[in-house]
Amino acid sequence: MRFGLFIPQGWRHDLVGIEPARHWEVMKSLAQHADAGQWESIWVFDHFHTVPVPTEEATHEAWTLMSAFAASTSKVRLGQMCTCMSYRNPAYLAKVASTVDIISGGRTEMGIGGGWYEHEWRAYGYGFPPVSERLGRLREGVEIMKQAWTTGSATLDGKYYQVDGAIVRPLPLQEGGIPFWIAGGGEKVTLRIAAEYASYTNFSGDPEGFEHKSAILRAHCDDLGRDFGSIIRSANYGAIVASTEAEVADRIAAVRARVLPYIGEEKADAYVHDYLNGATAVGTPEQIVERLTDMKSRGLEYAIFNFPEAAYDRSGIELLEREVLPALV
Repeated sequence: MRFGLFIPQGWRHDLVGIEPARHWEVMKSLAQHADAGQWESIWVFDHFHTVPVPTEEATHEAWTLMSAFAASTSKVRLGQMCTCMSYRNPAYLAKVASTVDIISGGRTEMGIGGGWYEHEWRAYGYGFPPVSERLGRLREGVEIMKQAWTTGSATLDGKYYQVDGAIVRPLPLQEGGIPFWIAGGGEKVTLRIAAEYASYTNFSGDPEGFEHKSAILRAHCDDLGRDFGSIIRSANYGAIVASTEAEVADRIAAVRARVLPYIGEEKADAYVHDYLNGATAVGTPEQIVERLTDMKSRGLEYAIFNFPEAAYDRSGIELLEREVLPALV
């Protein structure tokens, strides 16, 4: 199994209480910690407004961070979970990502999806088109980026995007272009786009959901003549790790207390609930190894961990590094 680590950027209220002038120091330090260790990749989210409720707390922009991480690390791969196709013109995005790939020495991933966060869509003036249009934009945008990275230019007279000889030079350093992570579990459209273009997928990390989405992906691959085994399946896991169950409970309580002043009782409870239910890596090392060993047997090849306390306390990350990751390789 391969491993990625989310770097706190504020989206999940994971930098609250830290002065904005120190945010980059915190993010860079964690990125460099991952760069020096066992992690294959680091990740941020492509969002503009916080969750579980929009507040005035910081959310740093994903592709700006990609460039900064490219210049301040040397080994880890750099991903977004996931870039919203409609937030940027795809030819422009292809140019941005190619530049980041050059800066990083060929370490960029392209996490891409249709987008879902209605509040930020409307606030930024993008409207909020129906899901069919969002996924149509995703398909056309992926085609434009694929052309750009393999030929150096892109032309498409699409329903949603029109580009005519858009030059994207220099090409990315990676042969064949930047790998696509098609994120999302939409069964008719998203997973079919993944079967056609993706090197990686990212969908449900719970056993039943993972197996169901995997079966749908396999069917699309069979229909398109694609080798199902050539697509690496990944999932994201909220992570709170401690040596004992009592300490796990203490850490959960501390996370809730940290965000409570910013989002209120009801949302703080929902925030914690998300880390305790569904696809999680919350528990002792032994519990997490057992859970992810089962997922590995089901075909999960890549786990990406999000620690809500990462900006404040690295001991949970370090415990995962010592006692969980070596057992899953």
